Amino acid sequence: MDRQPILLPYPRKLNFSQGVNNLSAEHLIYLDCKHPQSILFSAIQIQNALLNQAGLKYEIYAGTIISNESAGIILRLAPLPGAKSQEYRLQITPTSICIQAPDPHGLFYGCCTFIQLIQYHLAQSRINSGLRPSFIPCLEVEDWPDFKNRGVMIDISRDKVPTMETMYNLINLLSTWKINQLQLYTEHTFAYKLHPDVWANASPFTGEEILRLDKYCRERFIELVPNQNSFGHMERWLKHPRYLSLAEAPDGFDFPWEHHSGPFSLCPIDPASIKLLAGLFDELLPHFSSRQVNVGCDETFDLGQGRSRDACLKYGTSRVYLDFVLKIYKEVSKRSYKMQLWGDMLMVHPDLISKLPKDCLVLEWGYEGNHPFEEHSNKLAQSGLPFYVCPGTSSWNSIAGRTDNCIQNISNASKCGIEYGAEGYLITDWGDSGHWQVLPVSYLGFATGAAYSWSYQANQNLDIAAVLDYYAFQDLSFNIGKIAYNFGNLYHEIGIELENCSLLFEILQQPIKKWNKYLPPEDAFFAINHTLDMIDQIGENLSLFNSARVDKKLVEREFLLTRDLLRHACIRGLFGFGSTSISKESLAQNLKEIIKEYQEIWLSRNRYGGLKDSLVYFNLPLKEYE
Repeated sequence: MDRQPILLPYPRKLNFSQGVNNLSAEHLIYLDCKHPQSILFSAIQIQNALLNQAGLKYEIYAGTIISNESAGIILRLAPLPGAKSQEYRLQITPTSICIQAPDPHGLFYGCCTFIQLIQYHLAQSRINSGLRPSFIPCLEVEDWPDFKNRGVMIDISRDKVPTMETMYNLINLLSTWKINQLQLYTEHTFAYKLHPDVWANASPFTGEEILRLDKYCRERFIELVPNQNSFGHMERWLKHPRYLSLAEAPDGFDFPWEHHSGPFSLCPIDPASIKLLAGLFDELLPHFSSRQVNVGCDETFDLGQGRSRDACLKYGTSRVYLDFVLKIYKEVSKRSYKMQLWGDMLMVHPDLISKLPKDCLVLEWGYEGNHPFEEHSNKLAQSGLPFYVCPGTSSWNSIAGRTDNCIQNISNASKCGIEYGAEGYLITDWGDSGHWQVLPVSYLGFATGAAYSWSYQANQNLDIAAVLDYYAFQDLSFNIGKIAYNFGNLYHEIGIELENCSLLFEILQQPIKKWNKYLPPEDAFFAINHTLDMIDQIGENLSLFNSARVDKKLVEREFLLTRDLLRHACIRGLFGFGSTSISKESLAQNLKEIIKEYQEIWLSRNRYGGLKDSLVYFNLPLKEYE
């Protein structure tokens, strides 16, 4: 019984003691606190877990307890000597189970750990004997997080807008992994009443839906933080005639890597720009109970290339950027909100760091395994500005993820964030280039980030594939976690590794002439055929997927779609490197079949808006096959 259980996240301290607790029916879940309503939700989660997973019926009770024996589980709100923020203690003896914390937040996390112990031992019992568990080992847990704030950010603007059911299911999942903040990255996908032309075809979240999500999050101790990009990445607004006059560079500008033909950022010297944002804040913010807001302000590449050129030459680009950010800060502050902003432009213009108000929260982001989190975190720590470290899932621009890069990126962020005193940790999941990755591909990054942001040291030996099987996919065949992990490492196989992208994704979305120069044909044929073999080997166990999830069939289809996109990339690669055994007709037919399945799967978790924009990215390979 002293085998270390697989938990997500693994607790800071877990010690086994002698004996077992024989779980049995007709016990109580006793709420030992002055205000039992504050912990009722946690009690219900345990009650449901015992019934659904162990077949045990426990009554929730808050009156005077008759005997300790009748209280099978005690949930106690009481001080803990020297307790840290969100700390809890869990003790299982042969005769009692007690979860204690100073506040409902910590108690909820103790309940999450207890429920996972039940899940784990249920799985072990079914594997060993096919029976439900009748006991749980005696142990003690003392646990608290490294980061007080542990968030996930979902991109709902490029191009997937999840259904409410998808959001509720994801919130449930993340809350059990002790995630306590959530952001929905928004450009144009909130239904602003005064700006209907911007979101008309995007299937946005309405105000009522956000209110419902906010309530749902609060019940699960998650803060839903409003997010509205407010400087760069405003092309979804500025492409409309009504807003084009607000653009910095309405006729286009140069990215560092290519020319962009349309508008991108708001013009910071135009008074109408801040007036627009003030109106957006008035519409958006009242739907959230959070008192902070992420205003973005990242990647303003066109600044100084358009209408603000003269001002940037006179005062400096960094000064023009700062002046507009301070105007945004003023609007946010007078509404009694704390402002979050992305930190990339601060690192480009480090002289800005000391000039920001000290209550601005900087989001230090970077998505490669070797991102300089240490250097940037050190700068922010020395400035006195509060900051989060923000790694990514590496899911976007990849089809299947980039597993090793994801883990290294998330680990690096955790280590440096702890060392330099970051206030929080935000795992980001983007939808660049059509948002082609399916949601389950992102679970690996969410789970790894949840573990490392809770207790970096305790989770160093985390078996990521196993925790995915137990707590994401509920797969007792223990196959799908490995499949997700290994599909995500296929980006290594061809031998060319790109930043923020995989070569297989590049092959799918870019013209043949752009990528068929990476390798000589003889090397490419060997590497791609090897990768095809790997795809087939990894995917052959998909049929063994044995899950209790209600969407089991959908998850299986999502990984089959992932496999098929990867296979098509390989076959297209062989064609592009000169293979004469592959015809354009066969490629076109195969891709059309994939696109049909892609559309059906999209609509299983997401709204219709954005699908048309995503499908545009398939046009280039289809035209090359004509």
